Amino acid sequence: MNTRELLIDTHSHLAPAAVLANLTPEHACRRPAHAPHSIAEIVAHMAYWQTWFTARIDGRAEPIARSARIGWPAVGEDDWLATRTQFLAGSDELVRAASRHDLSLPVDPVIETPMMAAYTYRHVCEHVALHNAHHLGQVVLLRQLMGLWPPPEGGYTW
Repeated sequence: MNTRELLIDTHSHLAPAAVLANLTPEHACRRPAHAPHSIAEIVAHMAYWQTWFTARIDGRAEPIARSARIGWPAVGEDDWLATRTQFLAGSDELVRAASRHDLSLPVDPVIETPMMAAYTYRHVCEHVALHNAHHLGQVVLLRQLMGLWPPPEGGYTW
């Protein structure tokens, strides 16, 4: 499986663009009762980490967030469309960045956490894909709770 199939044109679940299709800013920013995050907050979180990992693949040693809260940017209704665009465009950018490397080589500069210190470029792509799949599943659940699933273009309903 290539990185584009892993991150964008997925086979085991609906593609990210389809999961996020047709969400108004009001819907994206609504937080159903007892939900810790809105869809917009989840997408901003995915965009944050996807951007961070892309920078690392591009050789920029940006420091890792010192706390989890930093990776959960606030998002208002006015920010939703830009946040969605940033996330989806960021997936394409990560695929392009990864294509410039032999995926079996270690990430340079090394990621300074013990869990990721031995990561190769392939590990980074897999890490981001799994992280995004986890959170996109949360988005689907929130859409179900709000009566917004499946999207008009269709989607898995089980």
